[in-house]
Amino acid sequence: MGSKQKTIIVTGASQGIGAGVVQAFLDRGYNVVANSRNVTKSGAFTESAQLALVDGNIGDSAVATKVVETAIKKFGAIDALVNNAGIFFTKAFTDYTAEDFEALSNTNLEGFLYVTQGAVKQMLAQQSSGSVVNITTSLVANPVAGVTASVPMITKGGLEAVVRSLASEYAKQHIRFNAVAPGPVDTPLHKDSPKEFLKTLSPMGTISDVSDIVDAVVYLTEARNVTGEVLHVDGGAHASKW
Repeated sequence: MGSKQKTIIVTGASQGIGAGVVQAFLDRGYNVVANSRNVTKSGAFTESAQLALVDGNIGDSAVATKVVETAIKKFGAIDALVNNAGIFFTKAFTDYTAEDFEALSNTNLEGFLYVTQGAVKQMLAQQSSGSVVNITTSLVANPVAGVTASVPMITKGGLEAVVRSLASEYAKQHIRFNAVAPGPVDTPLHKDSPKEFLKTLSPMGTISDVSDIVDAVVYLTEARNVTGEVLHVDGGAHASKW
């Protein structure tokens, strides 16, 4: 990491992948600003000199502003951002409601937009390199028959598209944009899903652990010459028919 202690923001931080990412970067010596709707009440983490907790819906621009301001006031900089906050549910395409679309767009798209704008503005002001990593899903590249997630994929596909555009827009400033696209992961999101069914969603017949996704996030955050990349951690689902 070099001599300077770096600062990273992680959204959706109270459980699952987000909590794993927070812990991984704390272990690597980063300062961390962790956000979720109720991160202070979740009991997942306790604030410290190295960790700040910010409650609230990251799809609310005021909350996103508070997250960014907390990083700057407490730690003096923003070096990286992991946009992990997201929601996902399945229905037949014709059953999705306007309220469903609004909820998906608010968390998955607005939850990316406001905090990323704030983080990038700070990175530009610092005149330093930076990293943004989005969490998407392998279903964007490889829809699975029977997993009726068309409308959520509008939002997750947008998160993949925007990393390519932003990677080009900010290449000269060395601000990198990448995404991790997991297949099924053993997290609370899938606690009620039959494990044997989840194994059928990848040609390797495996379910990722949180640590598998965390490893990919850490790699992309610190890989100084990788940008515009979507790293699939899905047992080969994006590349195969099985």
